[in-house]
Amino acid sequence: MKQSERIIYLINELLAEHTEYRDVVIPDDEQQQRKLLRSLFNIRMPGDVGDDFLNVQNEYLRNEIEGKGITDIADLTPVRDGMYLWQGDITTLKCDAIVNAANSRLLGCFCPCHGCIDNAIHTFSGIQLRNACAGIMAEQGEPEPTGRAKITPAFNLPSGYVIHTVGPIVGRRLTENDCRLLASCYRSCLELAEENGLKSIAFCCISTGEFHFPNERAAEIAVKTTESFKRETNSDIEVIFNVFKEYDYRLYKELLTSD
Repeated sequence: MKQSERIIYLINELLAEHTEYRDVVIPDDEQQQRKLLRSLFNIRMPGDVGDDFLNVQNEYLRNEIEGKGITDIADLTPVRDGMYLWQGDITTLKCDAIVNAANSRLLGCFCPCHGCIDNAIHTFSGIQLRNACAGIMAEQGEPEPTGRAKITPAFNLPSGYVIHTVGPIVGRRLTENDCRLLASCYRSCLELAEENGLKSIAFCCISTGEFHFPNERAAEIAVKTTESFKRETNSDIEVIFNVFKEYDYRLYKELLTSD
C-alpha cells in the first residue's frame, strides 16, 4: 500500500467510527488530507481498534517520521559531560526516552492540529499511546499530580519510551511553588528513567508554552535540577535538552557552556 493510499484508508476508518462524520468530504489535496487525518487522530477517544487499522497506521506514521529525518543521540556531540543541546522536532529523536509536557488528564491534546508538544507526540506515536495513558489513568483513578511522571512505550516514535509529566501552570506571577513543582518534574522524570534502566532521556521545555512558565527561569531550573540529580546520584544518564525555538536554544547554550 502506498502512503497516499494509507492516508485515505485511515481517514475512512476513523470517519466510519462516528455517524456524525458521514458527510465529511475527503479533500483532494494531500496536505489537506494529512491535516484531516491528524485532526481525526487528535479527537479520537481512547478505545480498541482492529489489527488491520493498527498495521496501516503504524506503517503510515513510521514513513512520515522517516520522511522528516531521524536524529540519533549517538550522532550528537555533548555540550558538557553527559548533557546535550539539540534543536528540532522531538518526535524524530532516537534515544531511550523523550519527555512529554502533558496535562493532568494524561490523554494528550484533543484540539485538532494544535501546536503543542503533547499533540505532536500523541499524533506520531499513534492511537496506542492514548489508550496506554487511559489505562494508567483508569487505574490511578484521579488526575495526574503536577510534578510527577508516568512512563509508557513510545510505540511508533524512534525513542523507546515516553515519560509524561505535568508541569505547573503559571498565573499572573511566578511563585516559588511554581519553581519547586517544575524542578520536581525534571527530577521525577530522571528518577523514573533510572528505575527503568534507561541510559538517555530528552527533555522538552516543560511548562514554557501553554502553561506560561518564563523561559529563562525554566531553563535555569532544568539545567540546575539535572546537574544536581546527576551529581547526587552519581548517575551517568545522558540528558538531551530539546528546544524548538531559537530563543530557547540561546538560553540553554549560555547555561550549558558557562563555567
